Amino acid sequence: MTASLRLFFVSGLLWVVGCAQQPVQPLYLWDAFARQQYDMLLGNTTAADEQIRVLQAQIDKSLASGQALPPGFRAHLGMLQLSVGNTAEARTLWEAEKKVFPESTVYMEQLLKRLLPATSKAAPT
Repeated sequence: MTASLRLFFVSGLLWVVGCAQQPVQPLYLWDAFARQQYDMLLGNTTAADEQIRVLQAQIDKSLASGQALPPGFRAHLGMLQLSVGNTAEARTLWEAEKKVFPESTVYMEQLLKRLLPATSKAAPT
């Protein structure tokens, strides 16, 4: 093999290796959330307490890996918290969803407004 042919193959190989892209990291840690949403749409849901436990584990995993939680995650978890009677936790999660994803403000405000009568009745007079 001549030197110029060898140089051609080596430069071609280096070009191919240099153009290879690294795998793209996902923007959000979807993990169990996407499956829960899908199961909910099909009506195949587990108890709210179990769903909360799974999503709390995802929060821990997200914090450990440094990945962000996906849009709607906090809103969904807030709905689950509300379904088991944790109104304050639902409010906290919906406020966090609104802060992290400002485009959800209108929807989160509607959910928060629904809490007002429940919290004002529960407040001591």
